[in-house]
Amino acid sequence: MKTQNRSSQQHKPGLKDNWKQFALLVLINAFVGGMVGLERTILPEIAETDFGIAARSAIFSFIVVFGITKAVSNYFAGRFAQQFGRKKMLVVGWLFGLPVPFILMYAPDWNWIVVANLFLGINQGLAWSANVIMKIDLAGEKDRGLAMGLNEFAGYVAVAVVAFLTGWIATEMGLRPYPFVLGIVLAVLGLVMSILFVRDTAPFVEYESKNSKEEHIKKNLFWEVSFGDRNMQAVSQAGMMTNFKDGMAWGAFPLFLAAAGLSMTQIGIVVAVYPAFWGILQVVTGKISDYTGRKKMLWAGMLVQGMSLLMFPFLEQFYLFVLVAALLGTGTAMVYPTFLAAIADLTHPQDRAESVGVFRLWRDGGYAIGAIFSGIIADLFDINLAIILTGALAIASAGWIMAGMNRLNKPVK
Repeated sequence: MKTQNRSSQQHKPGLKDNWKQFALLVLINAFVGGMVGLERTILPEIAETDFGIAARSAIFSFIVVFGITKAVSNYFAGRFAQQFGRKKMLVVGWLFGLPVPFILMYAPDWNWIVVANLFLGINQGLAWSANVIMKIDLAGEKDRGLAMGLNEFAGYVAVAVVAFLTGWIATEMGLRPYPFVLGIVLAVLGLVMSILFVRDTAPFVEYESKNSKEEHIKKNLFWEVSFGDRNMQAVSQAGMMTNFKDGMAWGAFPLFLAAAGLSMTQIGIVVAVYPAFWGILQVVTGKISDYTGRKKMLWAGMLVQGMSLLMFPFLEQFYLFVLVAALLGTGTAMVYPTFLAAIADLTHPQDRAESVGVFRLWRDGGYAIGAIFSGIIADLFDINLAIILTGALAIASAGWIMAGMNRLNKPVK
């Protein structure tokens, strides 16, 4: 009996006791984020320069494919993580990531770039989702916001760093193939470390399940997270709107900034500042939400994002673009870890993996919807209008949270 109790205590959630495995997962998630950073600065330029694609909606096609594939992969990562284990989803995710930098280096036409983004979407959906779920398992309720802040911090700082580096390398050495060498290093390291050093976190779920106060929903989890529970519905729509905004920014910002007369290096800085603030500040905002409750952080963050976007098209000077990009990243940092912590708060530990997967399905589906919307508006009118309309929708999303959430108004602890 004593041996059984000792074994059980070894799987008690908490950052203090599980910091080594948690830190390893933070590092691996930085590699996952870096894979997205490969494309953030230079892919729209490659579309126009290497392949002669002028239509905005055609250029945004790679984001559409990425968003749809990642969204669907998120959902299946959540379902299969519970059935087959978190670690297996992480490893499979990295196997899909390995071909991406090679395809981007040597793609003979734009269709190959789209295929690369299909693989990248699966990589992000499986590897990032598995990483998120494992960190939630390890952290426990007390530090859930901090855990998600650290997770998203690692991922999005890596996006920013790699986005800047690829822009700089492209300026010095050309658009292809050299900027994508970084991706080979990231994919190999991520796969090897996941296989050799990561341990599955299923025993932590079993431990936490014994003391959970949430109802175990065995059926219709998709419906509950999407529509049935008004709190999770509000979180899901705001998550979708946040990545709707990011899908727009991914395709529109480099083109908009180039039209404004910025150099490739300056574009790389602006495009990197946005996810840098998004990434760095999440450690703070995630922990603050543990004390304030999730709702306050969510509606305020959506409002900041919307106001930032409304300002963006009226700027002309480089340093102002940098400042507003930082403000946009700040608003995103306020909501991103809080989304995941909120969903985890509202679900039973046994339902957590699939619930997070459903939420991430809606959230990352926003990439595709935002890219399609922005591409159509940019082609029919101009990029400025696409940015302004996206800002207005983000503000409307903040209103939905204010009206729709009736839990998580108080601190979690």
